[in-house]
Amino acid sequence: MKLKSLSFSVMVGLTFGLSAQAVMASGYHFGTQSVSSQATANASAAEAADASTVFYNAAGMTHLEGTNFSGALNLVFPDVEYSNAKGSYPGNGPIAGQTSGKITDDVVAVPHLYLTHKLNDRVALGLGVYVPFASETEYQRNSVLRYNVNQTGLKTIDINPTIAFKVNEQHSLAAGLIAQYAKASLRQYANFGAFYALMGVPGAGNGTHDGYAEVEGDDWGYGFNLAWLWDVSDTTRIGLNYRSKVEHTLSGTAKWTKQPPAGAATALNNAPFNYKDSEGAKVDIVTPESLSLHGMHKLDPKWTLFGDVTWTRHSRFDTAVVEYENTKRVAGGFSNKTILTPRWEDTYKVALGASYQWSDPLQLRFGVAYDQSPVPDDNHRLSTIPDNDRYWFSVGGKYDLSKNSSVNLAYSYIYIKDAKANLNGYCGGADAGSVTCVSSKTSASADYNSHAQIVGVQYNYRF
Repeated sequence: MKLKSLSFSVMVGLTFGLSAQAVMASGYHFGTQSVSSQATANASAAEAADASTVFYNAAGMTHLEGTNFSGALNLVFPDVEYSNAKGSYPGNGPIAGQTSGKITDDVVAVPHLYLTHKLNDRVALGLGVYVPFASETEYQRNSVLRYNVNQTGLKTIDINPTIAFKVNEQHSLAAGLIAQYAKASLRQYANFGAFYALMGVPGAGNGTHDGYAEVEGDDWGYGFNLAWLWDVSDTTRIGLNYRSKVEHTLSGTAKWTKQPPAGAATALNNAPFNYKDSEGAKVDIVTPESLSLHGMHKLDPKWTLFGDVTWTRHSRFDTAVVEYENTKRVAGGFSNKTILTPRWEDTYKVALGASYQWSDPLQLRFGVAYDQSPVPDDNHRLSTIPDNDRYWFSVGGKYDLSKNSSVNLAYSYIYIKDAKANLNGYCGGADAGSVTCVSSKTSASADYNSHAQIVGVQYNYRF
């Protein structure tokens, strides 16, 4: 992977959490991987009605006859705005710049594809190609928060081949491999003016000669998924779905862009500063495992109820360290590390939904969900992930075009609680105080107001 980063806080925010800027699910999950499930606020994992069951519960493939295809497109309309931003350099000098603005694109398009094939009465195969994380966030280049993060972007694709086995008339099991590809970019500013002031450059000081880092990188990580589905009766079904952690080792090159004053063109490249134009960097990252318990119950020929509870081990995002090839001059000494301590906590998501068969071709679907944020408090909320608890409200429908084809439509509104972030630039943040590390060591705060809308369309075909 190629990295061109200033600090680990930005790199982790990029790699883990940019989906939070698209304000889908809490933490760093995109939040929905099919339109049929989106319409029930993702409560219908036990339904196994189309090929997207590969993601939600792959054991459901044994309930699909023949060969099935589902192709979905989500159009996301995120709105994350910050306001009342303020910041200070070490020594409490105020940071000048923009104090409010929108940091998300107006619309993001996210596709998902699924294919299943029933080999015989007991064995089914499947393949999912879907987007777990996707986002683009950008602050103004002169934002007060520029030393925390200025621009971030992430595109990821999971390739998930699976196999399901029908144990008997009631129980089915499934297992799959997850190959995850991620491509990321970012931009962050550095307060190099303070170093030039130490050199005695006339007029140099905090904010006078900002430099910045730009990041582009990609990486592959691997994991697995397991699923179980139990047909308790003709009207009731429950299931479990487990998705493993995925480990990423990000290593590559850190590149720095400086805007030096006259007479100091290469000063920061050399000892004792060692902010070279290009150097090595590495960091280890683990994305969390999750476990989902879900069920469905047919009340009568028209009404079906759905429910889902999902636990996610977000506490894996507790502490992380990036190491640079060269030891650098930093405020208070020398270091080649940047440390982040978000102290995230494990979370639960609870979703309830229903479907109503209005007529032979038309089914109406709806659902609500509560999605808990892993952020423990304002002192651990990152500018790249201004996350908070959220509520989903979804409606939609399925229309049978023919015996073998159907279309799903869905609309979701996601309400996110207002949030505040106290951005301590010292490595280790609120837990560590002043630590010698690679950082501009600015402090800042901002208020965040966020919500999102999702429009989805999905086409299903049975061969």
